[in-house]
Amino acid sequence: MVDWVRLELHVDTFDDAAFEPRLGRARESGIAFTTMAELGDTPAHRRALYDLNRTCSADIPDRGAFYTYDEYLAQRIEVPTFSAEGVVLATLEGEWIGMSTTSLHPDEGYAFSEMTGVLAPHRGRGLSLALKLLAIRFVRSAGYERLITFHHPRNTSAIAMNRRLGFVDPSAERQPG
Repeated sequence: MVDWVRLELHVDTFDDAAFEPRLGRARESGIAFTTMAELGDTPAHRRALYDLNRTCSADIPDRGAFYTYDEYLAQRIEVPTFSAEGVVLATLEGEWIGMSTTSLHPDEGYAFSEMTGVLAPHRGRGLSLALKLLAIRFVRSAGYERLITFHHPRNTSAIAMNRRLGFVDPSAERQPG
């Protein structure tokens, strides 16, 4: 059994300005950012999101088999916590090359970062960080203060990117110092 790394960000104290240059550089290089809400939550876009998510998830250590398309719809999209506004996409010349999906959990009082990923040929350019910045802005605009995420402990690049943004282990915050 894997001991997942749980991280949390308080979006109300997050400083966007420190990361804005990454977003600017991505845009200057031809990357566009949009959301599933802006594009339309259509069957074709749901299939494209599934394909992108499946491809990006393949690199997660011990991920195992990805959902079937019907399972993905039932467990990730056709649920009350899904928000098309929370699906941020990076595109290059119309091709979907990166994603960050965030679900909203009003009963628990937090947003959850479901997945942030970039296709392998486009990695190393700060796109994950730019996508996550836009996801954080979505969470804040939706009125949430906390954004939570989980990572396999060997997914070190994702953990490092989230820590760079200010995500912390919530149990470490509560311990007396």
